[in-house]
Amino acid sequence: MDVTMVLASILVVLLGFGIAAFFVMRKKMTLENLNIEEEQKRIITEANRKAENLLKEAQLEARSRLLEMKSEFDTETEETRNELKKEERRLSKKSEKLDRVEDQFGKREQEIARKEAEARKKLDTASQKEELYESLLEETKKELEKVSGLTLEEAKELLLKAMEDEAKHEGAKLIKRISSEAKEKADKEAKKIISTAVQRYAGDYVAERTVSVVHLPGDEMKGRIIGREGRNIRALEAATGIDLIIDDTPEAVILSGFNPVRREVARLSLEKLISDGRIHPARIEDVVERATEEVEVAIKEAGEQAAFDLGVHGIDPELIKVLGKLKFRTSYAQNVLQHSVEVAFLSGVIASELGLNAKLAKRMGLLHDIGKAVDHEVDGAHAIIGAKLAKKYGEMENVVNAIAAHHEDRMPESVYDFIVQAADALSGARPGARKESLENYVKRLEDLEGIANSFDGVTNTYAIQAGREIRVITESEKITDDSAVLLSRDIARKIEENLTFPGQVKVVVIRETRAVEYTKK
Repeated sequence: MDVTMVLASILVVLLGFGIAAFFVMRKKMTLENLNIEEEQKRIITEANRKAENLLKEAQLEARSRLLEMKSEFDTETEETRNELKKEERRLSKKSEKLDRVEDQFGKREQEIARKEAEARKKLDTASQKEELYESLLEETKKELEKVSGLTLEEAKELLLKAMEDEAKHEGAKLIKRISSEAKEKADKEAKKIISTAVQRYAGDYVAERTVSVVHLPGDEMKGRIIGREGRNIRALEAATGIDLIIDDTPEAVILSGFNPVRREVARLSLEKLISDGRIHPARIEDVVERATEEVEVAIKEAGEQAAFDLGVHGIDPELIKVLGKLKFRTSYAQNVLQHSVEVAFLSGVIASELGLNAKLAKRMGLLHDIGKAVDHEVDGAHAIIGAKLAKKYGEMENVVNAIAAHHEDRMPESVYDFIVQAADALSGARPGARKESLENYVKRLEDLEGIANSFDGVTNTYAIQAGREIRVITESEKITDDSAVLLSRDIARKIEENLTFPGQVKVVVIRETRAVEYTKK
């Protein structure tokens, strides 16, 4: 019973605690619900307050932006108005200017119309006057024809002839004056340059000639050279290409041939055969072959030595060989290689005095007669042949032209061409450089005098100074002082066209008037 009571008491107590806990929990939950509602109300109130603030701020921002946009619009509008006003003022000024221009054009148009009318009146007046003048001119012409007894054509011809004579007279005077002035200025400088060039070079009195005669130790050697039935001489001529002339000349054999190199080969071969004593066809072929090699070496060495002595470098080896062949070529007894060296030296000196390229001038002078080495093998003037050779072996165009122009086979193009011409004339015309046979000398003098005598008004001619100068005596009635200048030029040109001569020929035309009167008793 007690246990039951205790248990019941415990149950009651537990039940009481449980009810008490329930009410406590319920109250607590009620209080929490009340707090949540209040928090919600507070949050909503706070949110509404922030929303109102944001709205107010947005409204303020919008109003501020609107005010700014309005201010910008007003500013742009004001600027546009100002620009429009400026444009309006500019257009107004242009319009005024156009109005003034239009007025001016109108006035000019009226002025032009007035002047055109005046010009038409003047033209009509001029036409009337022209017709009047033409009629007066015709009448005057008829009167002049009656008075003079000449027709119009005859009068024209007479007038033209008089004008032509006067023009010739004035032209001759002008040529004489210009020539005198140019000569006075040029002679001093030319003499100075030429004298300097000649003084700095001293050539041999007589240049070496190509040997064409071989001397024999005795006349019995002629028979050995001819050989049995002429087999030796035929073999020698066939091997060298040179004719051997064995005549009555004592102890000598003459070599004849156009090729100077072959002639030298024949000379060396014959001398070797004579010194050796063994002369037969097989031996001749061997000796000629060795002599040919020696001559080729000598040719190359001569060309190289000439170029080296002058300081001219870069010439093609084949052209050097052609240059060396000039050692065996002569012109008026002057060795052509020696002449070429002289011309090169003189060209260099003249170029130096003129402040030009001396090395280039030397190169031109050394090669100027290169065509003479092969002119017996090729048709044409040696200057043109030499120019083609130089161009073939890579020489510069100005060098090629100097070679072609040194005898004016081609027109000179630069001062170097004239320098080479002058040096060539100096080398050929200096005393002792060349000599000439009596027959050629006499014929050349006769040809000079004949050319001068062919001109009208010439009475006598005299070639003097070994043909370097020709003096022409004229008739004073036919030749005037001024026309004498033209006559000397014409004679000089004809001599250049018809004669070949070394150096220059001076043409002097002499005109004089002699008055003779006798006394009477």
